Amino acid sequence: MNLPLESKIDLTANLEICRILNGMWQVSGAHGYIDKNEAIKSMNLHVENGFTTWDLADHYGPAEDFVKIFREQRIKEQKEASLEDINFFTKWVPRPQKITRELVNKAIDISRKRMGMEALDMLQFHWWDYQDKNYLKAISFLDDLQKDGVLSSLGLTNFDTEHTEEFLEMGINIVSNQVQYSLIDRRPELLMAPICKKYNIKLLAYGTLCGGLLSERYLNQPEPFGEQLYTASLYKYKNMIDRWGNWKLFQELLQTLKKIALKYNVSIANVAVRYVLENPIVGGAIIGVRLGVSEHIEQNSKIFTFALDQGDIEHIYQVLSKSNDLLQIIGDCGDEYRR
Repeated sequence: MNLPLESKIDLTANLEICRILNGMWQVSGAHGYIDKNEAIKSMNLHVENGFTTWDLADHYGPAEDFVKIFREQRIKEQKEASLEDINFFTKWVPRPQKITRELVNKAIDISRKRMGMEALDMLQFHWWDYQDKNYLKAISFLDDLQKDGVLSSLGLTNFDTEHTEEFLEMGINIVSNQVQYSLIDRRPELLMAPICKKYNIKLLAYGTLCGGLLSERYLNQPEPFGEQLYTASLYKYKNMIDRWGNWKLFQELLQTLKKIALKYNVSIANVAVRYVLENPIVGGAIIGVRLGVSEHIEQNSKIFTFALDQGDIEHIYQVLSKSNDLLQIIGDCGDEYRR
Protein backbone atom coordinates (compact mmCIF):
# COMPACT_ATOMS: atom_id res chain seq x y z
CA MET A 1 0.00 0.00 0.00
CA ASN A 2 1.39 3.39 -0.98
CA LEU A 3 0.09 6.34 1.02
CA PRO A 4 -0.30 9.62 -0.90
CA LEU A 5 2.15 12.50 -0.53
CA GLU A 6 -0.38 14.27 1.70
CA SER A 7 0.27 11.61 4.35
CA LYS A 8 3.72 13.13 4.96
CA ILE A 9 4.71 16.44 6.50
CA ASP A 10 8.03 18.13 7.29
CA LEU A 11 8.26 19.02 10.97
CA THR A 12 11.69 20.45 10.22
CA ALA A 13 13.90 20.64 7.17
CA ASN A 14 15.42 17.31 8.20
CA LEU A 15 12.42 15.58 9.78
CA GLU A 16 9.63 14.19 7.60
CA ILE A 17 6.94 12.20 9.39
CA CYS A 18 3.80 10.28 8.57
CA ARG A 19 0.78 12.33 9.64
CA ILE A 20 -0.70 9.25 11.30
CA LEU A 21 1.64 8.26 14.11
CA ASN A 22 1.52 4.77 15.56
CA GLY A 23 0.88 5.19 19.27
CA MET A 24 2.52 2.58 21.51
CA TRP A 25 0.75 3.36 24.80
CA GLN A 26 -1.18 0.15 24.20
CA VAL A 27 1.91 -1.95 25.00
CA SER A 28 2.27 -0.34 28.43
CA GLY A 29 0.19 -3.05 30.13
CA ALA A 30 -3.05 -1.10 30.54
CA HIS A 31 -4.63 -2.60 27.42
CA GLY A 32 -3.96 -6.31 27.80
CA TYR A 33 -1.14 -8.71 26.96
CA ILE A 34 1.04 -8.04 23.92
CA ASP A 35 3.15 -10.85 22.44
CA LYS A 36 6.65 -9.58 21.59
CA ASN A 37 7.10 -11.54 18.37
CA GLU A 38 3.67 -10.65 17.07
CA ALA A 39 4.28 -7.02 18.00
CA ILE A 40 7.47 -6.86 15.92
CA LYS A 41 5.67 -8.45 12.96
CA SER A 42 2.96 -5.84 13.28
CA MET A 43 5.51 -3.02 13.43
CA ASN A 44 6.97 -4.23 10.14
CA LEU A 45 3.50 -4.46 8.61
CA HIS A 46 2.73 -0.86 9.56
CA VAL A 47 6.02 0.39 8.15
CA GLU A 48 5.65 -1.54 4.89
CA ASN A 49 2.27 0.12 4.43
CA GLY A 50 3.63 3.62 4.90
CA PHE A 51 2.94 4.20 8.60
CA THR A 52 6.53 4.96 9.45
CA THR A 53 6.34 7.21 12.52
CA TRP A 54 6.09 5.87 16.08
CA ASP A 55 5.15 7.54 19.34
CA LEU A 56 6.29 5.94 22.60
CA ALA A 57 7.72 6.77 26.01
CA ASP A 58 10.21 5.60 28.58
CA HIS A 59 7.32 4.42 30.77
CA TYR A 60 5.29 2.59 28.09
CA GLY A 61 6.31 -0.86 29.30
CA PRO A 62 8.58 -2.56 26.73
CA ALA A 63 7.94 -0.03 23.95
CA GLU A 64 11.52 1.23 23.79
CA ASP A 65 12.79 -2.37 23.89
CA PHE A 66 10.50 -3.29 20.98
CA VAL A 67 12.08 -0.47 18.97
CA LYS A 68 15.55 -1.94 19.46
CA ILE A 69 14.42 -5.42 18.44
CA PHE A 70 12.63 -4.02 15.39
CA ARG A 71 15.62 -1.94 14.34
CA GLU A 72 18.13 -4.76 14.79
CA GLN A 73 15.95 -7.19 12.86
CA ARG A 74 15.44 -4.73 10.04
CA ILE A 75 19.16 -3.93 9.79
CA LYS A 76 19.95 -7.65 9.67
CA GLU A 77 17.39 -8.40 6.98
CA GLN A 78 17.32 -5.21 4.91
CA LYS A 79 20.43 -3.20 5.89
CA GLU A 80 20.55 0.03 7.87
CA ALA A 81 19.31 2.13 4.93
CA SER A 82 15.87 0.59 5.46
CA LEU A 83 15.52 2.69 8.65
CA GLU A 84 16.11 6.06 6.99
CA ASP A 85 12.44 7.04 6.68
CA ILE A 86 11.31 5.53 9.99
CA ASN A 87 11.01 7.78 13.07
CA PHE A 88 10.70 6.90 16.74
CA PHE A 89 9.61 9.66 19.13
CA THR A 90 10.03 8.77 22.79
CA LYS A 91 9.34 10.79 25.94
CA TRP A 92 11.05 11.65 29.18
CA VAL A 93 8.58 12.04 32.04
CA PRO A 94 10.59 12.65 35.24
CA ARG A 95 8.97 13.03 38.61
CA PRO A 96 9.44 16.55 40.05
CA GLN A 97 12.89 16.61 41.65
CA LYS A 98 16.17 18.43 41.63
CA ILE A 99 17.36 18.31 38.04
CA THR A 100 21.06 17.98 37.27
CA ARG A 101 22.90 17.56 34.00
CA GLU A 102 23.97 14.09 35.13
CA LEU A 103 20.38 13.05 35.82
CA VAL A 104 19.21 14.23 32.39
CA ASN A 105 22.12 12.58 30.60
CA LYS A 106 21.50 9.31 32.42
CA ALA A 107 17.80 9.29 31.55
CA ILE A 108 18.45 9.97 27.88
CA ASP A 109 21.27 7.41 27.77
CA ILE A 110 18.89 4.76 29.12
CA SER A 111 16.43 5.46 26.29
CA ARG A 112 19.22 5.46 23.71
CA LYS A 113 20.48 2.11 24.97
CA ARG A 114 17.01 0.56 25.16
CA MET A 115 16.16 1.73 21.64
CA GLY A 116 19.60 0.96 20.17
CA MET A 117 20.01 4.49 18.83
CA GLU A 118 23.03 6.77 19.09
CA ALA A 119 20.81 9.82 18.57
CA LEU A 120 17.10 9.92 19.34
CA ASP A 121 14.84 11.10 16.51
CA MET A 122 12.85 13.17 19.01
CA LEU A 123 12.66 13.44 22.77
CA GLN A 124 9.33 14.77 24.05
CA PHE A 125 9.56 16.33 27.51
CA HIS A 126 6.77 16.31 30.10
CA TRP A 127 6.70 17.98 33.51
CA TRP A 128 4.07 17.42 36.19
CA ASP A 129 4.30 20.47 38.44
CA TYR A 130 4.98 24.00 37.18
CA GLN A 131 5.46 25.21 40.76
CA ASP A 132 8.70 23.24 40.75
CA LYS A 133 10.95 25.38 38.55
CA ASN A 134 13.37 22.53 37.91
CA TYR A 135 11.61 22.15 34.56
CA LEU A 136 13.64 25.15 33.38
CA LYS A 137 16.89 23.34 34.13
CA ALA A 138 15.59 20.20 32.47
CA ILE A 139 14.70 21.92 29.20
CA SER A 140 18.04 23.76 29.14
CA PHE A 141 19.98 20.51 29.55
CA LEU A 142 17.84 18.85 26.87
CA ASP A 143 18.53 21.80 24.57
CA ASP A 144 22.25 21.23 25.14
CA LEU A 145 21.84 17.57 24.18
CA GLN A 146 20.04 18.65 21.04
CA LYS A 147 22.90 20.99 20.13
CA ASP A 148 25.34 18.12 20.79
CA GLY A 149 23.43 15.89 18.36
CA VAL A 150 22.25 13.41 21.00
CA LEU A 151 18.67 14.48 20.27
CA SER A 152 17.84 15.17 16.64
CA SER A 153 14.71 17.08 17.67
CA LEU A 154 13.12 18.26 20.89
CA GLY A 155 9.38 18.32 21.57
CA LEU A 156 6.98 18.71 24.48
CA THR A 157 4.17 16.61 25.87
CA ASN A 158 1.09 18.09 27.55
CA PHE A 159 2.58 21.53 28.13
CA ASP A 160 0.11 24.39 28.38
CA THR A 161 0.31 27.52 26.26
CA GLU A 162 2.00 29.70 28.87
CA HIS A 163 4.90 27.35 29.49
CA THR A 164 5.28 26.36 25.85
CA GLU A 165 5.70 30.02 25.01
CA GLU A 166 8.11 30.42 27.93
CA PHE A 167 10.45 27.87 26.35
CA LEU A 168 10.12 29.40 22.89
CA GLU A 169 10.93 32.87 24.23
CA MET A 170 14.04 31.37 25.87
CA GLY A 171 15.18 30.40 22.39
CA ILE A 172 14.71 26.66 22.94
CA ASN A 173 14.29 24.92 19.59
CA ILE A 174 10.94 23.20 20.16
CA VAL A 175 9.52 21.28 17.19
CA SER A 176 6.17 20.13 18.55
CA ASN A 177 3.86 19.80 21.52
CA GLN A 178 1.86 16.61 22.01
CA VAL A 179 -1.60 17.34 23.42
CA GLN A 180 -5.07 15.87 23.60
CA TYR A 181 -7.13 17.08 20.65
CA SER A 182 -10.35 15.66 19.24
CA LEU A 183 -13.90 16.60 18.34
CA ILE A 184 -14.62 16.19 22.05
CA ASP A 185 -11.61 18.14 23.31
CA ARG A 186 -11.01 21.19 21.13
CA ARG A 187 -9.06 23.21 23.69
CA PRO A 188 -5.95 23.40 21.42
CA GLU A 189 -7.95 25.54 18.98
CA LEU A 190 -8.15 28.31 21.58
CA LEU A 191 -5.04 29.41 23.49
CA MET A 192 -2.49 27.08 21.90
CA ALA A 193 -3.25 27.80 18.24
CA PRO A 194 -1.89 31.38 18.13
CA ILE A 195 1.40 30.26 19.70
CA CYS A 196 1.79 27.47 17.15
CA LYS A 197 1.26 29.95 14.32
CA LYS A 198 3.55 32.58 15.84
CA TYR A 199 6.49 30.23 16.39
CA ASN A 200 5.78 27.75 13.59
CA ILE A 201 5.53 24.68 15.78
CA LYS A 202 3.14 21.79 15.26
CA LEU A 203 0.86 19.82 17.53
CA LEU A 204 0.93 16.04 17.68
CA ALA A 205 -2.62 15.18 18.65
CA TYR A 206 -3.60 12.18 20.73
CA GLY A 207 -7.02 11.05 21.89
CA THR A 208 -8.45 11.85 18.44
CA LEU A 209 -10.64 8.73 18.59
CA CYS A 210 -11.34 8.93 22.33
CA GLY A 211 -9.93 5.47 22.89
CA GLY A 212 -12.20 4.01 20.19
CA LEU A 213 -15.42 5.63 21.39
CA LEU A 214 -15.55 7.74 18.24
CA SER A 215 -16.46 4.79 16.05
CA GLU A 216 -19.36 2.78 14.66
CA ARG A 217 -18.99 0.36 17.54
CA TYR A 218 -20.65 2.83 19.93
CA LEU A 219 -23.20 4.29 17.49
CA ASN A 220 -26.78 3.81 18.76
CA GLN A 221 -25.48 1.88 21.76
CA PRO A 222 -26.41 2.30 25.43
CA GLU A 223 -24.02 4.21 27.63
CA PRO A 224 -21.11 1.99 28.79
CA PHE A 225 -20.21 1.68 32.46
CA GLY A 226 -17.85 -0.28 34.69
CA GLU A 227 -16.41 -3.39 33.11
CA GLN A 228 -17.63 -2.27 29.69
CA LEU A 229 -14.83 0.31 29.81
CA TYR A 230 -12.27 -2.47 29.67
CA THR A 231 -9.16 -0.51 28.67
CA ALA A 232 -7.46 2.46 30.26
CA SER A 233 -8.26 4.51 27.16
CA LEU A 234 -11.98 3.76 27.20
CA TYR A 235 -12.21 4.66 30.89
CA LYS A 236 -10.22 7.86 30.42
CA TYR A 237 -12.12 9.17 27.42
CA LYS A 238 -15.56 8.19 28.67
CA ASN A 239 -14.83 10.48 31.62
CA MET A 240 -13.85 13.21 29.16
CA ILE A 241 -17.14 12.76 27.29
CA ASP A 242 -19.02 13.09 30.58
CA ARG A 243 -17.35 16.45 31.18
CA TRP A 244 -17.91 17.55 27.58
CA GLY A 245 -21.62 16.79 27.63
CA ASN A 246 -23.50 13.51 28.03
CA TRP A 247 -24.09 10.25 26.19
CA LYS A 248 -27.18 11.57 24.40
CA LEU A 249 -25.22 14.45 22.88
CA PHE A 250 -22.36 12.08 22.06
CA GLN A 251 -24.82 9.88 20.15
CA GLU A 252 -25.97 12.93 18.22
CA LEU A 253 -22.33 13.58 17.29
CA LEU A 254 -21.80 9.97 16.19
CA GLN A 255 -24.94 10.09 14.05
CA THR A 256 -23.73 13.28 12.37
CA LEU A 257 -20.29 11.80 11.76
CA LYS A 258 -21.86 8.65 10.32
CA LYS A 259 -23.79 10.67 7.73
CA ILE A 260 -20.57 12.38 6.69
CA ALA A 261 -18.71 9.06 6.63
CA LEU A 262 -21.30 7.53 4.30
CA LYS A 263 -20.91 10.49 1.97
CA TYR A 264 -17.21 9.69 1.49
CA ASN A 265 -17.39 5.90 1.94
CA VAL A 266 -15.19 6.03 5.03
CA SER A 267 -15.68 5.42 8.76
CA ILE A 268 -16.65 7.60 11.71
CA ALA A 269 -13.07 7.27 12.95
CA ASN A 270 -11.75 8.51 9.61
CA VAL A 271 -13.93 11.62 9.81
CA ALA A 272 -12.90 12.30 13.42
CA VAL A 273 -9.20 12.11 12.57
CA ARG A 274 -9.63 14.07 9.36
CA TYR A 275 -11.17 16.95 11.32
CA VAL A 276 -8.06 17.21 13.48
CA LEU A 277 -5.57 16.83 10.63
CA GLU A 278 -7.19 19.61 8.62
CA ASN A 279 -6.23 22.13 11.29
CA PRO A 280 -2.95 23.67 10.00
CA ILE A 281 -1.43 23.75 13.49
CA VAL A 282 -1.51 19.93 13.60
CA GLY A 283 1.47 17.98 12.31
CA GLY A 284 0.03 14.55 12.96
CA ALA A 285 -2.53 12.50 14.86
CA ILE A 286 -1.47 9.64 17.08
CA ILE A 287 -3.63 6.53 16.73
CA GLY A 288 -3.02 3.74 19.20
CA VAL A 289 -1.93 0.39 17.79
CA ARG A 290 -2.60 -2.87 19.63
CA LEU A 291 0.37 -4.59 18.05
CA GLY A 292 -0.34 -8.17 17.08
CA VAL A 293 -3.88 -7.97 18.47
CA SER A 294 -5.82 -5.92 15.93
CA GLU A 295 -4.84 -3.99 12.81
CA HIS A 296 -6.51 -0.93 11.30
CA ILE A 297 -3.96 -0.22 8.59
CA GLU A 298 -6.37 -0.28 5.64
CA GLN A 299 -9.00 1.73 7.48
CA ASN A 300 -6.49 4.37 8.61
CA SER A 301 -5.19 4.76 5.06
CA LYS A 302 -8.64 6.05 4.04
CA ILE A 303 -8.05 9.20 6.12
CA PHE A 304 -6.13 10.53 3.12
CA THR A 305 -8.83 9.78 0.53
CA PHE A 306 -11.17 12.70 1.26
CA ALA A 307 -11.46 16.19 2.71
CA LEU A 308 -14.24 17.75 4.75
CA ASP A 309 -16.19 20.52 3.03
CA GLN A 310 -17.78 23.56 4.65
CA GLY A 311 -21.15 21.84 4.91
CA ASP A 312 -19.60 18.94 6.84
CA ILE A 313 -17.96 21.35 9.28
CA GLU A 314 -21.19 23.25 9.80
CA HIS A 315 -23.11 20.06 10.60
CA ILE A 316 -20.42 19.04 13.09
CA TYR A 317 -20.40 22.47 14.75
CA GLN A 318 -24.18 22.37 15.15
CA VAL A 319 -23.66 19.48 17.56
CA LEU A 320 -20.48 20.76 19.20
CA SER A 321 -22.16 24.10 19.98
CA LYS A 322 -24.33 22.25 22.52
CA SER A 323 -21.36 20.92 24.50
CA ASN A 324 -19.70 22.28 27.62
CA ASP A 325 -16.61 24.51 27.53
CA LEU A 326 -13.72 22.24 28.53
CA LEU A 327 -11.33 25.19 28.73
CA GLN A 328 -13.46 26.55 31.59
CA ILE A 329 -14.00 23.15 33.20
CA ILE A 330 -10.49 21.68 32.90
CA GLY A 331 -8.16 24.49 31.89
CA ASP A 332 -5.62 24.68 29.10
CA CYS A 333 -3.93 21.77 27.33
CA GLY A 334 -2.41 19.34 29.81
CA ASP A 335 -4.09 20.86 32.86
CA GLU A 336 -6.06 17.63 33.34
CA TYR A 337 -2.79 16.11 34.58
CA ARG A 338 -2.11 18.87 37.08
CA ARG A 339 -5.45 19.30 38.89
